[in-house]
Amino acid sequence: MSTWMNINLQDANSSTMEQLTMFHDHTLMILTMITSIVTFIMLSMTTNTFINRFLLEGQTIEFIWTTIPAITLIFIALPSLHLLYLIDEMNNPELTLKIIGHQWYWSYEYSDFKNIEFDSYMKPTNELNNNEFRLLEVDNRVVLPLNKQIRILVTAADVLHSWAMPSLGVKIDATPGRLNQGAIKINRPGIMFGQCSEICGANHSFMPIVVESVPIKNFLKWINK
Repeated sequence: MSTWMNINLQDANSSTMEQLTMFHDHTLMILTMITSIVTFIMLSMTTNTFINRFLLEGQTIEFIWTTIPAITLIFIALPSLHLLYLIDEMNNPELTLKIIGHQWYWSYEYSDFKNIEFDSYMKPTNELNNNEFRLLEVDNRVVLPLNKQIRILVTAADVLHSWAMPSLGVKIDATPGRLNQGAIKINRPGIMFGQCSEICGANHSFMPIVVESVPIKNFLKWINK
């Protein structure tokens, strides 16, 4: 059971990730049906003795096996396009977080507040507490409020990076000289972990991301400190 659980998607903590999970299950069900039908047909063809040496064409079956895959692709394409537009939607953000990728750490700037910026490095193993994860914990977490539309701006100072937070359904490339934009809205409090998902050099695997979602009152207290 533990092996099966490890191959699932992370628990969604945003509406975007919930939609991505539903689309994943939807597509996987269609692929399972196609695989089952094709496997059954192949097995039936190898085990039966029916032959027709004079069969040269069959317009009806050719029409069917061309139309059905086209309809199947439509059932996959329409939800996919809807989800793509949903991810790009930006509705009056209440908070902006600027993320800068470096070799090999992250910098964060809260653009709506004065002088709120910090660097986030991975915690060395010998400094970890008992309840912290090795290679995932950082010295400065990103703190974000619940149920608020948040805009994130991502760039890089040196090479390509990628800011990825699977439980929020976010993966944005950090490109030097370019600002990439994304939107998140966190559903419930908690601590979420991510990592750079673009191979950016020797310490690529040592620049984790930790986002802590808190109620708005706690967020304002954190900002004031």
